[in-house]
Amino acid sequence: MSCAAAGIVAAGLLAAAAVPGPAAVARTLTPAADRAPAASAGTGKPAAGPDSDCLTLASPTCYTPLQFRTAYGIQPLINRGITGKGETVVLPQEEAWRGEPLLSDIRQDLAKFDSRFGLPAPDFRVNTSLAPGSPPYQANVEELEDVEAVHAIAPQAAIRVILIPDSGPAESTSQVLTGFAPALRLAPSLGSVVSLSYGAAESCFTRKQTAALHSALQFDQERHVTVAVSSGDYGAAGQPCAGTPLPARVASTPASDPLVLSVGGTSLAASHATGAYIGETAWNRTGCAPDSVLSACGASGGGFSGDFTRPGYQEHVPGTGARRGLPDVSADADFDTGLALAGVLGGKYLIAPGGGTSLAAPTWAAIVALADQYAGRHLGFINPAIYAIGRSSQYHRAFHDITTGNNTITIGKVKVKGFSASPGWDPVTGWGSPDAQVLIPLLARYAAR
Repeated sequence: MSCAAAGIVAAGLLAAAAVPGPAAVARTLTPAADRAPAASAGTGKPAAGPDSDCLTLASPTCYTPLQFRTAYGIQPLINRGITGKGETVVLPQEEAWRGEPLLSDIRQDLAKFDSRFGLPAPDFRVNTSLAPGSPPYQANVEELEDVEAVHAIAPQAAIRVILIPDSGPAESTSQVLTGFAPALRLAPSLGSVVSLSYGAAESCFTRKQTAALHSALQFDQERHVTVAVSSGDYGAAGQPCAGTPLPARVASTPASDPLVLSVGGTSLAASHATGAYIGETAWNRTGCAPDSVLSACGASGGGFSGDFTRPGYQEHVPGTGARRGLPDVSADADFDTGLALAGVLGGKYLIAPGGGTSLAAPTWAAIVALADQYAGRHLGFINPAIYAIGRSSQYHRAFHDITTGNNTITIGKVKVKGFSASPGWDPVTGWGSPDAQVLIPLLARYAAR
């Protein structure tokens, strides 16, 4: 892709496609957590299992959708019929360019995903009005991850992908990202929640480019659309512009815009038997270069904006300063603990972990879709409500407060000292990850009408 999608995209799928996977082994999960391979049409015989499967390893490196929903308190809502029905999540994506590795047919991927995990077929459509002539169902791994993450969390929410033109690897990062502004303006005509898994360091953008994105986000706010944006995968360093790490702290655009719900990353520990939540730390795995296409390394993006001052909703929050702090919230981003995704890449059928804040952002977008259904209205700009809950006596019931880890990162010979997770809000994981069964009713109550 011409600009890294918030960093690493679905490196678990890429890595699984690049090497021979282990033979599929007998499932040990309960039927409710996963279903056996469906029968091949007309044969009555089981369909071929995956070539590589993160769930069947001796120590699984991913969670099924049911386990993931259980860990974050989502499953009790699903059981009550809060499934995203009647809501639509919009996913702006770059069109796949010729020569990009490991493209897939998103329809085939979704069919595999639904069959494996017992999910209903989604109401899924691709809008190519901004990228005429683009093959609508040819997807890269970023699109695959975003779509399947939303579908796993909100199984009956409609999903609309908006493709934007991509001129290939020669196109600059800032050109690509400002190209999302028309998609953000189109989004309110398609749905009430947007997830955007793209970003780069604020220093990559001119003031005019930053203003164009901010104007598009104002357009969405005025139309009661929630926009969740990944905070980036380069820790406190920000996303590089042209493959060269930045030697100083810098926040990412558009995650630093005060009109978005900025989403950071964690490493989730949950039971592989029941999905029960065990704990979380700030996501920071930096033993290899996060800019490698096969890398599963990275750290939660976070810090303080150089472009935007502190918004009103962050006033009187310990840990904030005079500038816009990010992220606001977080969710699992670790490729050793990620949500299981299904895809057919390079001729291989893979079950592999998603990760990066590119997984965390659509996770939160789907949670907002559930909240919209619960509330019976579009909650729109929820940041003031998130911070009101964070300052309330209900905070530790609605959120998992992440208090360990940091987003210091070393890339090559450059070490950028980051921030530490701490009680309450912090510039690594925000307020933390959701316990949705408590958070969603509170959002419905706190969000302004």
